[in-house]
Amino acid sequence: MSTSASASSLNQRLSMSLARPAPAVPASAPGPDRLAQLVALSMPLLFILLWSTGYVAGKLALPHAGPFTLLALRFGLAALVLIVVSLVTRAPWPQTARDWLHLGVVGLLMQVLHFSGVYWAIRQGLPAGIAALLIGMMPLATALGAHLWLAERLSTRQWLGLLGGAAGVGLVIAGRPVLTGGEGAWAAYGAGLLGLGGLVAGTLYQKRFCAGMDLRTGSGVQMSVSALAVLALALWREPVAPDWSVELVASTLWLGLVNSIGAFSLMFVMIRRGQAAAVARLFFLIPGVSALMGAAFLGERLGAMAVLGFVVSALAVGLASRTRTGG
Repeated sequence: MSTSASASSLNQRLSMSLARPAPAVPASAPGPDRLAQLVALSMPLLFILLWSTGYVAGKLALPHAGPFTLLALRFGLAALVLIVVSLVTRAPWPQTARDWLHLGVVGLLMQVLHFSGVYWAIRQGLPAGIAALLIGMMPLATALGAHLWLAERLSTRQWLGLLGGAAGVGLVIAGRPVLTGGEGAWAAYGAGLLGLGGLVAGTLYQKRFCAGMDLRTGSGVQMSVSALAVLALALWREPVAPDWSVELVASTLWLGLVNSIGAFSLMFVMIRRGQAAAVARLFFLIPGVSALMGAAFLGERLGAMAVLGFVVSALAVGLASRTRTGG
């Protein structure tokens, strides 16, 4: 057969192939891209719900165990699961002593100092919603910390966001000035702010020294160090054993598996996917969700001024987070 005939035959076959209708794709079978989009859209909502439940679960468990004891159970369970997962999946471990040290420091700041302050404040009577509000100032406080420590510049709107967030917290405190009364009330607020400081310092430290950590082994090291630290504090400060009620056991399982592993893993995954700005914006929704959960499950009530403070703080954090990303 000649070359021209072969070309003519090939053209005919191509024309017939193009003329045929493409096979229909069932509408009920989403492709990989669509499934990935659904997962990406669901992650922020899931993160808000998981993170917010931690305050409610903590408040349910604290009548049955001291703050350090509860944290030792929480971190110990999370560390055990993460180490097993790391070994089974053959995840890479830190290579140098400095890497191990950096992970340990992040654990002491982001886990021990953060949650010790929050749980002690809740133990003193701080409502779950207000505890979440203080921690919800994390994007604003992180921006300020990055300005002071990492020399990152703050815009005028970010400074206004910081002032607005502080004003919102002030309105909430003014709307509910009494917790356990007297100095104990202000000590609870101070402990909550100390917890915020730990979370901010841990976030900045991890950003600078542990950005490339493996999620499984890095979190496992952090949780192991944290568990040992709070266990020592529990043996020193809380000699009374927990009562092992159903609430304590259920809350510990939830805090250790869902919050310490699930919520933090979601946060790190979203940050690594380039959604750091979205994570920052999500924090201004958590206080309101936690307050609603506290009202529904714990019978906590907030006055009109406190509600106004939540709104002002949410707007301030949203403004600052939007400014940081330029969008």
